[in-house]
Amino acid sequence: MKKINYLTILLFFVLPALAQETTKAIYYKISFPNGAHHEAEIEMTIPNAPSKDFTIRMSRSSAGRYATHEFGKNVYNVSATEVDGTSVELKQIEGDEYLIGSHNGNTIKVKYTLFGNWTDGTYTSIDASHAHLNMPATIMWAPGQEKRPIKIEFDDLEKHGWKIATQLKAEGANVYSAPDLQYLMDSPTELSDFKQTNFDVLNTDGKKEKINLTVHSDDPQPIIDNFGKLVQKMVLEEKAVFGELPTYDFGEYTFLDDVYPTTSGDGMEHRNSTCIVQPIDKVAGYEERLLSTFSHEYFHSWNVKRIRPKSLEPFNFEHANMSSELWFAEGFTQYYGELVLERSGFRSTDDYLQTIAGLVNSVLNTPGALKYPPTQMSRYSVFADAGVSIDPNNDNNIFTSYYTYGGATALALDLRLRADFNLTLDDYMRQVWLSRGKVMKPYTIPDLQNDLAKLTKNPKFAADFFSKYIYGVEKNNYEALLAKAGLLLRKAQAGKAWAGPLSGNGRRGRAGQAKVSGNEGIAIVTSTLVGTPIYNAGLDAGDIILNVDGKAVNDEQTFNGIIASKNIGDKVTVNYKNRTGNHDATITLAENPYLEVVTFESAGKEISKDQQAFRSAWLSSKIK
Repeated sequence: MKKINYLTILLFFVLPALAQETTKAIYYKISFPNGAHHEAEIEMTIPNAPSKDFTIRMSRSSAGRYATHEFGKNVYNVSATEVDGTSVELKQIEGDEYLIGSHNGNTIKVKYTLFGNWTDGTYTSIDASHAHLNMPATIMWAPGQEKRPIKIEFDDLEKHGWKIATQLKAEGANVYSAPDLQYLMDSPTELSDFKQTNFDVLNTDGKKEKINLTVHSDDPQPIIDNFGKLVQKMVLEEKAVFGELPTYDFGEYTFLDDVYPTTSGDGMEHRNSTCIVQPIDKVAGYEERLLSTFSHEYFHSWNVKRIRPKSLEPFNFEHANMSSELWFAEGFTQYYGELVLERSGFRSTDDYLQTIAGLVNSVLNTPGALKYPPTQMSRYSVFADAGVSIDPNNDNNIFTSYYTYGGATALALDLRLRADFNLTLDDYMRQVWLSRGKVMKPYTIPDLQNDLAKLTKNPKFAADFFSKYIYGVEKNNYEALLAKAGLLLRKAQAGKAWAGPLSGNGRRGRAGQAKVSGNEGIAIVTSTLVGTPIYNAGLDAGDIILNVDGKAVNDEQTFNGIIASKNIGDKVTVNYKNRTGNHDATITLAENPYLEVVTFESAGKEISKDQQAFRSAWLSSKIK
C-alpha cells in the first residue's frame, strides 16, 4: 500500500513535468546574412529531443500541391550540436533526410543553409528585396514530432527594411507561433517592404472578419488602396455564394501578393491566407485582370481548406498526395472563380462566354475527357500539378485538367439544377458547406452525392449524375443547357478546313512546335492530338514538316495559311523528315471541332423572357 501511495505521489509530480517537456515548442530562427545571394541561415532548436537516434528531413510535397517537389536539393551545410555546442554525429541517409546520432543532452540544435530563388506558391525565394517563404520549401522537421507547438523567429528585418505578412500568430519581437507542423506548413510568409490595405466584413454571426491585402510591388499606396476595394467587392460576392465567411483564425485572412516580371506566376491557397504571384510590372493598369487568381484562391478558403477531401487528410509531406476529388476541389473552384467576377461586374458577358466555351471544349474536344472520368483525371494530379520531369509525356492525349473538367461539370450541374429543380449550384455549395466544411468533416465522393440527393430530394438524380459524369465519361448536353439562358453553342469556325494543331491540345498555342535551329521546316515537339487530321496522317513528335503541297513552310503561320486556303475534305500532301529519312503523308482536312458560346441576340436569334430571366438569375450579383 505504501509503495502504491509513493508511486501515486511520484506520478502526480512527474507526469505533468513530462507532459510539459513534450509540449515545449520547437524553435526556428531564420536570418539572411547573405540574402542578396539567395541564401538564408536557419537554426532549429529541438528541446526534449528523442533520447535515441532520430531523423530530421525536408519535405517532398507542399500544401496545395499534389505532385512531389524535391525541396531537399536546396539545403546544405547541415550540422547538429548539443545545446552547449558539442557536435553530434549527423549522417545523410536520403537526399532529404538526415540521421542524428547519439547525444547526451535533451536539446539538439540543427543548423543549415537554405537556397531559394524561385518566386511562386511552392518554392522559396530570397533576394535583396524580400524573403518569400513557402514553409515546406524552407523548414526541416523531425518525423514523430509533428504535433509539437512551433515558434519561429525572423531575423535581419531592420537590416533589409522588411515587414512580416503571415497567418501565423504573432508573439512579439518578430516571433510567431503555430500549434503544430501541419499549421506551420500551411502558413506562407512574406518578408518585404510590402504595402498593405485592409477591410472588415461583418459575418452572419455578427463578428467582423478582417481581410488584409499585402502587395509587394512597385505601385504607390493609392493604387493598392483602390485595388483593395475591388478585392472587397469580389470577397462579398463569394460570401453571398455560401451565405457567410469562414471563421478565420485570429479573425483575419491575408492575401500575400507578389508582383514582378521575373516571378513565375502562381496562386496557392491556405487556411487563412493565400499566396499569389503575378509576373507583370505592377498592379496599376492590370487590376481587373489580376482578380482572376484572387477570386479562385479566395474561394478555396471554403472549398479545399474547410470543405476538405478525406484523401488529403492529413497532408503527407513525404510523398505525393493523390486525390480522386480534385474535379470538385479545384474544378468547382475554377468555375466559381470566373463566375464571381462576372457577377461582380469585372467581366463582360462576351468575355465570360469565352470562359464557358473553354470549359465546354475541355470536355467535348479533348481525348482525355472522352476516355477518362473526372476521378481519374484528378488522380493524375500527382504527375500534372507542376510536377517536374525531364522526359516527354503523352498528356495531350491522356489528360484533361481537373480544373477545366471539373469546371465544365460544375457548369452543367448549375444549369441542370436551375432548369429542373428551381435550385442553383450556390444552394449545393451551401449544402456541402454546412454538412462538411463548417463542421470540418472531411468528405468522400459518396458524401457529395448524398448532399446532392438531400438538396434535390431526388436520390435517383444524384446517383445518375455521379454515375454518368463523375465516375463515368458521359457528357452533359451543353447545347440544350446553355439554350436555357439564351446562349448558343456552335462551331467557332464552321465550314473552315482544319488539320489540327501541330502539337498539343490546341490550348497551348505555339508551345508544341518550334522552328528547327539551322534548318528549314517546323519541328513537332510534343504529341499530336488523337483524332485530328494531322494525327491520322501519322505525324507526331520528332517529325519535321518541310513542305505542304509543294510549298516550303518555316513557321506555323505559313502552315496555317496553306490549310486555310483549302476546303473541308481536301487532301494535302506533307513532306517531312525524321530519323528514318524523308517521307510524304496525306492529310485529309476536316472541320474544326472547337466550339464557341454566343448570345442568341448576337447570333440573330430571338430570346424569350424566360431565357432572359434565367440568364439574369444565373449571372447577376447575389449581394443583397
